[in-house]
Amino acid sequence: MQVAEDGPDLRAALIAVARRMNAVGINVNKAGNVSVRCMRGAREGLLVTPTGLPYDALEPADLVFVPLTAARTNDAAPAGAVGRRSPSSEWRFHVDILRERPELSAVVHTHSPAATALACHGLGLPAFHYMVAMAGGKDIRCAEYATFGTQALSDNALAALAGRRACLLAHHGVIACGASLDAALALAIEVEHLARIYLQARTLGEPPRLPDDEMQRVLEKFGAYGSPARLGSNRRSGRE
Repeated sequence: MQVAEDGPDLRAALIAVARRMNAVGINVNKAGNVSVRCMRGAREGLLVTPTGLPYDALEPADLVFVPLTAARTNDAAPAGAVGRRSPSSEWRFHVDILRERPELSAVVHTHSPAATALACHGLGLPAFHYMVAMAGGKDIRCAEYATFGTQALSDNALAALAGRRACLLAHHGVIACGASLDAALALAIEVEHLARIYLQARTLGEPPRLPDDEMQRVLEKFGAYGSPARLGSNRRSGRE
């Protein structure tokens, strides 16, 4: 399985996704961050958006390469990073997710309103709708709170993402992952859509849950159609 090389096309695709987050309303201003797995010479790592720069002002050279060997640390910047700017303060969970989940190639982090409203109450998305299974499991969990930009937040996110491709972050936002930038963004948009439906459904009372066996059938059907995480993969190999 071959990983995409760092280069102009990949950098342009990442910037397009970052700008698209704001355009579709799942982010505002400089919030959130995006990463994509890549190779830089013999080193595997990721490109990630920089800290403190509006997406409309992003240039390809502003993206930062961070190796997957970056240490688990609370230091401001990872060792071995390459770029003229500092990486997003959330580089830790981008590195940890892509290091621990080799089937994933991209991570999108947003502060989308409806999903973040749920996260501010420590709520995830239960099996109230079959499309919750798009995230890879029978529900979408909410990770325990930790200060932004810390290793504790990354650890909590990894736990919530076990067996899933998306999670909420308590009092913070959303993480969505995929086998490509487009797939990760599509999942982030779907999570926000589901969160809006769930909030509206709750005005009539807590919606009933689909049983586990039904959610399992949905997961199997999604697998037969082609996993949403694999759509639009940036991998160049035909095998994933």
